Amino acid sequence: MQTPIKPFITLLLLITGWLTAQASAPAAADKNDTTNVFQLVDPDFKTSPYTGMTRQHWVDAARYLLEGAFSYVHQLDDPMQFPKQPGKSYPRNEGQVPTEKLEGLCRTLFVAAPLLREDPSLTINNVRVADYYRHQLENLLDPQNPSFIRHRAPNGGPSQILVEFGALAISLFVAPDIIWEPLPQAQKDRLAELMLSYGDGPTVDSNWKFFNIFVLSFFKDQGYAVNDSLLEEYLRKSLLDYRGQGWYNDHPAYDYYSMWAYQLYGIIWSEVFGKKYYPDYAEALTQNFKEMNQSYPYLFARDGKMVMWGRSISYRMGAIAPFAFWGMLDESQANLGWLRHISSSTILQFVQHPDFLKDGVPTLGFYGPFEPAVQIYSCRGSVYWMGKAFLGLLVPKDNPFWTAVENEGPWGTEMKEGQVYNHFSPATNLLITNYPNIGASEIRSWCHEKVADDWQKFRSTENYNRLSYNSAFPWQADGENGEVAMNYRLKNHDGQWEALRLFTFKKFDNEIYYRDAVLETNEQVQLQLAEKPLPNGILRVDRNQSSESIAMRLGHYALPKLHGQLTTTTRKKASFEATIIDNGEYQLAMVPLHGWQQAEVVETEGLHPQAEHSSVINLSANFDPANNESGIYACLMLWKKSGEKWTNDELFPVKSITCDPHGKQAVLTFKKSKPVVVNF
Repeated sequence: MQTPIKPFITLLLLITGWLTAQASAPAAADKNDTTNVFQLVDPDFKTSPYTGMTRQHWVDAARYLLEGAFSYVHQLDDPMQFPKQPGKSYPRNEGQVPTEKLEGLCRTLFVAAPLLREDPSLTINNVRVADYYRHQLENLLDPQNPSFIRHRAPNGGPSQILVEFGALAISLFVAPDIIWEPLPQAQKDRLAELMLSYGDGPTVDSNWKFFNIFVLSFFKDQGYAVNDSLLEEYLRKSLLDYRGQGWYNDHPAYDYYSMWAYQLYGIIWSEVFGKKYYPDYAEALTQNFKEMNQSYPYLFARDGKMVMWGRSISYRMGAIAPFAFWGMLDESQANLGWLRHISSSTILQFVQHPDFLKDGVPTLGFYGPFEPAVQIYSCRGSVYWMGKAFLGLLVPKDNPFWTAVENEGPWGTEMKEGQVYNHFSPATNLLITNYPNIGASEIRSWCHEKVADDWQKFRSTENYNRLSYNSAFPWQADGENGEVAMNYRLKNHDGQWEALRLFTFKKFDNEIYYRDAVLETNEQVQLQLAEKPLPNGILRVDRNQSSESIAMRLGHYALPKLHGQLTTTTRKKASFEATIIDNGEYQLAMVPLHGWQQAEVVETEGLHPQAEHSSVINLSANFDPANNESGIYACLMLWKKSGEKWTNDELFPVKSITCDPHGKQAVLTFKKSKPVVVNF
């Protein structure tokens, strides 16, 4: 390790300075309003040739976010409570309001704590920030205060309060001298008793174990008696969640929680506490952290932007939270200039988007509000979980993470246009693919959750059930009339178009990714899926093994209407026909090769995270097992940047396709490359 956190926190106590505000209480955004976006002042394109972002700009971006939150605070008693976004988010009753306020308080502290390390006297909206958070901690203990939080009941289970107290414990570790130490001893004792009533208790078998771990660890570090055996139990169980190549399983999914939760928590805990008290656990967590470099950075696009994938996507830039801590490890093991490029670019991806803020607060969505990506456990203040990205400011100013020159990593040195690069993780069955032609990244991941069992309705939805997720093409929600993007939908016995969601990984062989799928409401409907990434898209060869007749649709990625009209064209070559849509940024083409009966462009409204209107190419067919022995359905899903011309070889690279009569094998002969053999 280069520099432990505690010594440089002590050093930072001596550092004060000015923080330039980049925005003050921004007004509600509209599509054409750029006045409320983060302004990059004095960019440094020498050290950061791709983003211009320096460490000071990270400080500025953090303050930009915090100023929006503090636009609702005029005096110390004002809670961190923000306008509710219409839809499924909470609070849905008055009983949830104290938890809503607690979320706003503890999550904005992720942003505030690193800023207070820079300037303990930080003042926003005429409110001293440190005084505010200390006063709010006092309010949590006052039974007469609307923000009062009760102790966990003796038989009470885990709750959102545990999550927020875990977050609070992290911030107390970050800035103990500013938030914790000035508190009167009686208040410290009462706060410890309250937080330990949750931390010393049950948890959810997921990344939540770390919330107990941080609460127990902080108060043990402060000299309080804690449940050491429970602390070690949760540490052991957290390590058992590790699968390899940097990925933890969040029971049952793989998603960004591997990174903005497990990996981030593990490296911070190790530095602020673990190395002193539990060095073996700290070493194991650090080793897992080091393996993250094998896979995770490849998930980001060439320009550093992140993929819309998984639940809690409203946390957005939180996805880059672990990267800065690579600077505290042996720098030879990671390309720090690449990791900072990714990190800064992802921050700018959102803070410079005109839809990101509404009423001064980040929306629940991806860019702007997007209800299909919202979960019922989120309130408006939940979005500040993204503030964990700014914990990277704990890494000292002279650390190589900040001083290394930005670069594009393997995108600029190893990957070549006209090629495609797959990164398969045998430990998780995740496949990350890089497409140099358009600079995009893509992931294929776990989904096997029934709607009937998914009481929170997120792991069975489009957040997880797309066939793949791409940095250039954010996922579109399904429509009521069968509209679908990057998945199958089949008409079930109730006459409803049902998306596939029960996938079982089979193998990754000869650069082909194989899965089986079954329709949730009818186990007689079964498909075998095979897809091969190509330099300009995806080759799909799927086999319908259903014993019943069924109507089915398959969708490409969708394109939002961003700059004027979306155009549609068709091209024919021999027996093949390509349908092409173009939105001025990208072109998408779909070419049926075998089995499909119709291609159409479906115009949609209110389903896309980037625009109100969008279009998607859908293929359709009516499968009848009596008349389709092979059951093979094959197509090309292709893409290009707008303005580039399609050659016939790009649209129609397949010369012929031969299917085994029983559908066990399909052989595709290509004009200019070797045949592709798909074996089911």
